[in-house]
Amino acid sequence: MTTTTLHDVRFIEPAKTRNYLNEDYGFFSWVLTRDHKRIAILYLISVTIMFMVGGFFAMMMRLELLTPEGDLLTSDTYNKFFTLHGIVMIFFFLIPSIPAVLGNFILPLQLGAKDLAFPRINLLSWYLYIIGASFGTYVIISGGVDTGWTFYTPFSTQYSNTHVFATTLGAFIVGFSSILTGLNFIVTTHRMRAPGLTWFRLPLNVWALYATSIVMLLATPVLGITLIMLMIERVLHVGIFDPALGGDPLLYQHMFWFYSHPAVYIMILPAMGVASDVIAAFTRKRIFGYKFVAFSSLAIAFLGFLVWAHHMFVAGISVYSAMIFAFLSFFVAVPSAIKVFNWTATMYRASVSWQTPMLYAMGFIGLFTIGGVTGLFLASLGLDVHVTDTYFVVAHFHYVMVGGAVMAYMAGLHYWWPKITGRMYPEWWARLAALLIFVGFNLTFFPQFILGYLGMPRRYHAYAPEFQVLNVLSTAGASVLAVGYALPLVYLLLSLKLGRPAGPNPWGAVGLEWTTSSPPPKENFHETPVVTWEAYDYRGMMKAMGETQNV
Repeated sequence: MTTTTLHDVRFIEPAKTRNYLNEDYGFFSWVLTRDHKRIAILYLISVTIMFMVGGFFAMMMRLELLTPEGDLLTSDTYNKFFTLHGIVMIFFFLIPSIPAVLGNFILPLQLGAKDLAFPRINLLSWYLYIIGASFGTYVIISGGVDTGWTFYTPFSTQYSNTHVFATTLGAFIVGFSSILTGLNFIVTTHRMRAPGLTWFRLPLNVWALYATSIVMLLATPVLGITLIMLMIERVLHVGIFDPALGGDPLLYQHMFWFYSHPAVYIMILPAMGVASDVIAAFTRKRIFGYKFVAFSSLAIAFLGFLVWAHHMFVAGISVYSAMIFAFLSFFVAVPSAIKVFNWTATMYRASVSWQTPMLYAMGFIGLFTIGGVTGLFLASLGLDVHVTDTYFVVAHFHYVMVGGAVMAYMAGLHYWWPKITGRMYPEWWARLAALLIFVGFNLTFFPQFILGYLGMPRRYHAYAPEFQVLNVLSTAGASVLAVGYALPLVYLLLSLKLGRPAGPNPWGAVGLEWTTSSPPPKENFHETPVVTWEAYDYRGMMKAMGETQNV
């Protein structure tokens, strides 16, 4: 087997070869592919469609809330819209977006591998996702579901007359897709690293995906068991959660949040990995405290399993339990704070290149920090009692999930788009979109912190007139946000035909993915690379560049 060191291949343009995009354009060549890059593209198309569907429900809700009266949607329709918005965005977009799209494409390239460990299982995970999303689509076109995305019992098991069974079945099937993806990532990281690529030479994106995969494997089965019991109670009327049948509704909440809080880290840990890679690339510096940032990912994955009951402070748990979970919720913020401080230290006195991926990464840091800090407010018992089930919770959740996960997803998509397609996008339009998304997001959700603190409850389609001004601001921000999200869809698609060729390394970044052609060949690398230095070694890169120029 031929090998070459990273110094040998970094600045050499690979020979012309057929890449994964032009091997075969036939339909069956795509839907039966075992190439991780093509499967990532299939996921990209799928989650983008689901993002647009979820965004439609969000815009309809914001238009309803433009006025205090419920004059656009009825209360039942509004209930279905916020339920479908949450289900589509969480289960069918946020959870699979970074791991299944960017992780699927980039992880083998960053490891120097030719593919994931189990290519057939990788394709199966996409099929399971499509099957689960098809159940969600069926629910949308056949009348919807009105339980909220949490499916709280006993309403979901006994009293809702909507399509609860089909919805939970879809979420159950998508859970298997997550489990298979996590298994594939863990085995690939352990067994398929390039020679010389030790654990502490791995990009922090790999560490983040590895930690995320652990959460997928350990937490998702709990959700599956919970949803099975919910369906059994709904169909067979077995008393598991319904008090009228001898069940315990708090048992459902414990089991649901035991998965759903770690699921927050399924969405945010990969975002942190993307941020680390992007910040290193556009500051030309090794991430400050590399090992602390790496281990903080594992710490978040572990501690995330210990804080689920802070969602239940007003549900009837004991004060002593609530105090313990409040302390643990503060403690889990420590490894997240380590990352933010270390990213900031990395940028200190650096020559930062303000290109589009870096703009999104900076937006991610700012918005995620606000979301994280306000999460500590919700972990404080006294304040949580006041703001539970208000728009304060909505704002906090979106600052973490949209301001955090989606901003980082956009950063990673723009950072690796030249590698995925071999084409550059128009930088000016991309920067404009990043600005619109940042401004539109803050205008949408920051007023909701104030609304929640003032007492406006969430999930209502009508509200007191004194809340209208802040709701108008929020709806105006949602309109700006929609334009910001629509722009990348347009210019990224146009770049496939009109974009200038990217070359193997348009950012001058380090990492194995930048040593192969753009887009990569079907087998990823013509020769097996051998890694000889630490992660993010930009000084080594500059030295190698000087040696190459001297030759």
